[in-house]
Amino acid sequence: MTPMARPSAGDGDLPLTEADFARIARIAKAGWGLSLESAKRPLIRSRLGRRVRALGLASFDAYCDVVEAGEAQESDHFVTALTTNVTHFYREAHHFEMLENQILPPILQAARSGKRVRLWSAGCSSGQEAYSLAGSILALAPEAARLDLRILGTDIDPTVLQIAQAGLYDPKICLFPTPALEERVFGRAPVTTALRPVRPELKALVTFRRLNLVKPWPISGRFDVILCRNVVIYFDKPTQRQLWARFAEVLHPGAWLLIGHSERIADPQEIGLDPAGITTYRRAAPPNGTAPS
Repeated sequence: MTPMARPSAGDGDLPLTEADFARIARIAKAGWGLSLESAKRPLIRSRLGRRVRALGLASFDAYCDVVEAGEAQESDHFVTALTTNVTHFYREAHHFEMLENQILPPILQAARSGKRVRLWSAGCSSGQEAYSLAGSILALAPEAARLDLRILGTDIDPTVLQIAQAGLYDPKICLFPTPALEERVFGRAPVTTALRPVRPELKALVTFRRLNLVKPWPISGRFDVILCRNVVIYFDKPTQRQLWARFAEVLHPGAWLLIGHSERIADPQEIGLDPAGITTYRRAAPPNGTAPS
């Protein structure tokens, strides 16, 4: 999940006052951790203005009343309007090279020995990252479906999660670094104008769920790999720090956290992480081999 890109035409005549913007920003921060800068005002007016008109309301203040009343469907519209999802298959290739050459081989060997293995694509958007991860796993371990190995993909936006769960993609957005990587995800079926289905073997490895990162996580067990890339940067600094620490807590000792190209973790050792490469961190092993709390 990434914040908004550019405003589109329409609803520009609806006034967005300083008080309206401040209230929208408070709602976004309290509900989803989003930090809205004043430069976003034209886009907010455009995106949310459509919802104001659709509901037949006279102002953004009246619209905020509806959202704060807790109406679930409108809350979904609110967060969808304030976020846009920029992703593609095998994005940030250096991470997938590291995954295939260094991170995944020992993890997959442990899975073959009966270990439970879990990987998490946090802020998965429309699913391309999770399916890319599944493609890398199947390239290294074709038998992965028979192992205790699963990928969790989560996002706050229900609209993009529907795309991820369906695993159907417009050919125009199916861009890959190489044809070989494209074949991993879609097989050898010829490209047509119809939506392209990901291979069933990939879908069998991935489960998608809705999750608000700044709320409690209904997650049991620890992870061997977490990818949370180009998501946390759009929260304020205190929220970022809290999230990095929460990710560290749900990693196995020695497990991996991969973050976005524009993100950094300040003083990672203070939250139990060690730098391990470009925008890559590992959960530090506990002293004397003791089990983590």
